[in-house]
Amino acid sequence: MEFRPLHDRVVVKRIDAEEKTAGGIIIPDTAKEKPSQGEVIAVGPGGRDEAGKLIPIDLKVGDRVLFGKWSGTEVKIDGQELLIMKESDILGVLTDASAKKKAA
Repeated sequence: MEFRPLHDRVVVKRIDAEEKTAGGIIIPDTAKEKPSQGEVIAVGPGGRDEAGKLIPIDLKVGDRVLFGKWSGTEVKIDGQELLIMKESDILGVLTDASAKKKAA
């Protein structure tokens, strides 16, 4: 099944948190918090301003993003747990700075 969000909504798949801490301590499933990091799976066309003009979304499929702990609505599509949220619920996009330095 394919899902296309409407307006300024984005579909995000959570990226699982690390199983170990930096010190090597293994975190059990019961103590893990839901990750607030994810990958954009689908993007809507954008919102409209007061004049009716389409404002495109700054995100694209494949972007890694940070979002608030209670952001979005959880849904299950084709057995995958996904989040549908507005673009304004996303705090920022994670970029790989080390890859950019190597390319330069």
